[in-house]
Amino acid sequence: MKKILFVINTLGHAGAETALLELLRNLDPAHCEVHLFVLMGQGEMIHRLPKHVKLLNREYDDCSVLSREGKAHLRKHVIRALLKRAALLRLFPYLFCRLTDMIKRGRIQADKLLWRAMAMGADRFTEHYDLAVAYLEGGAAYYVADYVNARKKAGFIHVDYIQAGYNRSLDRDCYLQFDHVFPVSDEVKKSFLDVYPECEERTEVFHNLLNQEMIRERAKEPGGFSDPFDGQRILTVGRLTNQKAFEVSVEAMKLLRDGGENVRWYILGEGEKRNELEARIRELGLEQDFLLPGAVENPYPYMAQTDLYVHATRFEGKSIAIQEAQTLGCAIIVSDCSGNREQVVQEEDGLLCELTPEGICASVKTLLHDRGKRERFGQASMRKQISDVGEIRKLLALLE
Repeated sequence: MKKILFVINTLGHAGAETALLELLRNLDPAHCEVHLFVLMGQGEMIHRLPKHVKLLNREYDDCSVLSREGKAHLRKHVIRALLKRAALLRLFPYLFCRLTDMIKRGRIQADKLLWRAMAMGADRFTEHYDLAVAYLEGGAAYYVADYVNARKKAGFIHVDYIQAGYNRSLDRDCYLQFDHVFPVSDEVKKSFLDVYPECEERTEVFHNLLNQEMIRERAKEPGGFSDPFDGQRILTVGRLTNQKAFEVSVEAMKLLRDGGENVRWYILGEGEKRNELEARIRELGLEQDFLLPGAVENPYPYMAQTDLYVHATRFEGKSIAIQEAQTLGCAIIVSDCSGNREQVVQEEDGLLCELTPEGICASVKTLLHDRGKRERFGQASMRKQISDVGEIRKLLALLE
């Protein structure tokens, strides 16, 4: 029986993690033995791991990486990894040079700076695999490239590689060691190949898998909006990070309120931008208009009940949240950026807008006042072919 190892950085509630669990669920245990290693040993989605998948972590914490407890656990893990195998000392020249590069570019990304140290300090396994898969960029990719014994190696790319801040010096050209690379969309593929043009022959798009039947069933469960608001509701699901550009949406909400719109905006997610966003919400007097209720275990009742779904981000790979909203027939507005424009067709199943307060506001007002168009977009979204389990054949072909 063939043995496959999957490696991911964390297993928190996010798009790539959701896609991985669906991929694992569709791998037949009669034909392959599947192992999983979570580099940081943390994340609440571990309870959804299919029973046939063997978790290799000796220690695992199921708290969210975004919770206070989770952040404390994460800090301890980082310190331990930096000290293990003298990773900090051995990587000091690399860390110093990459930090200098980030300072010159005016964009310091501590997580990307530390991923190589996290990989070096992680547990090692003597097992030989027929296929090892790095399901995320950064730590998972570095770990599979350098520390896993496998006949074939593959890496998944879930983000616009350049926009996300990756480059070859940060990677140490690790993707040259992979037999195959799977970007999750055409635009993600283009961005990756702009960085690694010599990988073109072994790079192939692998679309995310999504359990649409499960999403529709879970949307019927108790939950969703509980406040007595009598206007129209806007929903966004996503982490409170720089990539998601929620500060622009806050400004758009101010324009909507000043224009007399009876609307309330809800963000389901957590992240490091919470304090900054809450401060701006208070400054603009939007405490009752732009709400941050946090991450929820089941966002689908909210999606099923919302009047409008907005996904205005700086960049994407291929957004699982958009696909989930489409599955539930939401009328959708997305920013015109990499990833988003590949998922929504202008005036067919949604609207694309500029990532400005004015651009978002104008598109929102268009749909708020045109119920027929919202319904037409929602129906078109539900008809889209979003997920195809046949994609798995691309991965299994590496075992032949």
